[in-house]
Amino acid sequence: MDDFSNHTVCAGLRVSHGSGGWGALLLRCVLLLLVVLAPNVVPGFVRAQEAAQKPPVYVDSVQVEGNQRIEKEAILAVVKTRKGDLFDQDQLDQDLRDIYRMKYFTDVRIELKEGEKGKIVVFRVKEKPSIGEVVFKGNRKMKEADLKEEAAIKLYSVLDDNEIKQSINRLLAYYRQKGYYNAEIRSKIEPLPKNQVRLKYIIVEGKKVYISKIDFVGNTRFDDDELRDLMETREKGFFSWITDSGYLDRKKLEFDVHKITAFYQNHGFIKARVGAPKIVFDKNEMLKIIIEIEEGPQYGVNRVSVDGDLIEPADVLLRKVRIGTQTVFNREVVRDDINALRDLYVDRGYAYAEVVPRTREDDLKHVVDICYHITKGPKVRFERINITGNTITRDKVIRRELKAIEAGDFSGEAMRKSKENLDRLGFFEDVKMETRKGSRDDQMILDVKVRERPTGSFSVGAGYSSEDAIFGMFQISQSNLFGKGQKLQASARLGGLSTQFTLNFTEPWLFDTHYSGNIELYKWKQEYDDYTYEGEDYDDYTRNSYGIRLGLGYPIDRIDEFTRGSVQYGYDNSDISNIPDTASPAWKDMEGKNITSSLTFGVRRDSRDKPWDTHKGSQNSLSLEVAGGLLGGDVGFYKFRASSAWYFPLVWNTVFLARGNWGYIKKKPGEKLPVFQKFRIGGINSVRGFDYGDISPRDINGEYVGGEKMMYYTLEYRVPILKKQGIVGLVFFDCGNVFEKGESYTFSGIKRSAGGGIRWYSPMGPLRLEYGKNLNPKEDEKSGKWEFSVGGVF
Repeated sequence: MDDFSNHTVCAGLRVSHGSGGWGALLLRCVLLLLVVLAPNVVPGFVRAQEAAQKPPVYVDSVQVEGNQRIEKEAILAVVKTRKGDLFDQDQLDQDLRDIYRMKYFTDVRIELKEGEKGKIVVFRVKEKPSIGEVVFKGNRKMKEADLKEEAAIKLYSVLDDNEIKQSINRLLAYYRQKGYYNAEIRSKIEPLPKNQVRLKYIIVEGKKVYISKIDFVGNTRFDDDELRDLMETREKGFFSWITDSGYLDRKKLEFDVHKITAFYQNHGFIKARVGAPKIVFDKNEMLKIIIEIEEGPQYGVNRVSVDGDLIEPADVLLRKVRIGTQTVFNREVVRDDINALRDLYVDRGYAYAEVVPRTREDDLKHVVDICYHITKGPKVRFERINITGNTITRDKVIRRELKAIEAGDFSGEAMRKSKENLDRLGFFEDVKMETRKGSRDDQMILDVKVRERPTGSFSVGAGYSSEDAIFGMFQISQSNLFGKGQKLQASARLGGLSTQFTLNFTEPWLFDTHYSGNIELYKWKQEYDDYTYEGEDYDDYTRNSYGIRLGLGYPIDRIDEFTRGSVQYGYDNSDISNIPDTASPAWKDMEGKNITSSLTFGVRRDSRDKPWDTHKGSQNSLSLEVAGGLLGGDVGFYKFRASSAWYFPLVWNTVFLARGNWGYIKKKPGEKLPVFQKFRIGGINSVRGFDYGDISPRDINGEYVGGEKMMYYTLEYRVPILKKQGIVGLVFFDCGNVFEKGESYTFSGIKRSAGGGIRWYSPMGPLRLEYGKNLNPKEDEKSGKWEFSVGGVF
């Protein structure tokens, strides 16, 4: 047996250690290794030596060829190889891959040429075709413009298979959303000149799939009809083809599940579970939706408390919450309570206040204890208020409307009221109030961002008014004069029966105070048209007037921020002419000059969100006009007026209006009271369906002589037709009457009308086309009347 302790095997040879020792062994192994590796090492060594002896190769230039739409600079921007660099094949390979990643090319090649200073690198590209046309074939139910918007494929973009697949998925989702669950869509690419293609979507829409039934399983406390009424998803009905309802929209259905869950939790079923809807196709290719519900027990409210950082006694804070008044637990009320408590803290300057409801459920008694835990955080002040976006309106005009004050306490209510004030100015399309952290934790910066709208207008037009027949109109106005918030308006109206010239200027902040000032100059000519009464024709008369009105307004903060008082002096010189000999004494008495010098004292509360197309708020006013006496003139009276209009926002952005107007005038002894100062109603701004001024007492000759008492009422329901364009439809009921001095206010014999119309809130004012039907016409009254007018606030 060999002795392995004295021998070593090297490369398959057995070598003895005996005589030469370890040194001889190592030498033999090295020699053997050289013999084995020599054929591979030597040539490489020789090549390395040769390369070391060759001069380095540089890049002479980098070029791009074959590109048509994609600019050369855009391609070279992703390439790392540059002129003057050492030639590097590995970097060129990476450049090739980077160009491919741009997704603009079907082929990229590298060509090398010899240049004066080295290699000329040429990237030869072949561009993908661009989309020159996008067309749809087979879309009978969907508009092409809507499909293009959903596909989101841009013209002249590079053809991308992945993007086309995604666009088909978007189109299929759009069709499913509209109820076409069997729709099929494929794409077809057709070549066009100049390396462009036509992308054609071939659509098989199929039939619309409607919902035949919505069933609930597990509901015992609420029946199926009650739960269905909560949903936007509807079963197919008789009018589905008109209302476009009854088909499946998965987003709506998902939202419906949340609504049903919230409904249960708002009725005390805090552990109710509403399962994912099951959708089944029936044999008629209609859908059936099944929703499973686990109601669980109903929980009541046991104990309600507050703790944490209390800025008021607990009993005071608990007056802000409503959950304690509920017989069953209601999550929506809890959310309202959280907002109410937080608003209280925020309005006291605690901008970071948090209110966390902590509930403890008693599963045996089925009641809930609720504790609102409040963390007030630091008290915050407005460090700075920045105003941006106002290129015309001066900062001062905006700042004076702000309830938030620099260095003042943070207040959410102040921010809300500031935004409402700025919106009410009418100078801005959009107003945003944004807050961000200031230089310290207890400092907040308020950014007021506005987007201005045009506040000047110039209009020339013509039209027809039931009060004035054919008329022409010219008006120039600026409601933000020189960016100072002042209002200037000049207008002229030339009609068949009247001529009016008016110049009006308003300073809303007189001498930088809360007082407002107004001056108005006017010159009018009005011809009161002839009329027929009991078969007899009567002539007209003419009133030429000029005058001035000077007004002063002031806020009445003791009531609220919406209430203002006013004092106005008016001077009117009216010359009445063309009174026929057959006219009644009431008309003859006012022939010649009638000078009215009066003071009007008024109070007005206006909380409307906007003066035109109002959706919410109210407008209420009281006024007393005193003419004659110490004020001079030959006309003397006391005139009381009152009006009240209330706007209620309803579903679908509709509005309900209830309005009433009342008046009373009393003649001063020994002074004149012209007919034109008395009350006459009828027409588009009072009781529609009647001619202007036709609701009035008459004298023995049948002439309208006006009355000393007046009232009229309006109920109106407005529905948006084209919301963005400001076009609404409406239906109305009007009623009113005018009474003589000896008569009382009464609804007996009141004039009534009903009708409808269309209104457009145009830049030059409301354009109105309305029809009123007289509900109880007398022999000499019309059964109904179309009304048309432009301008004026209603």
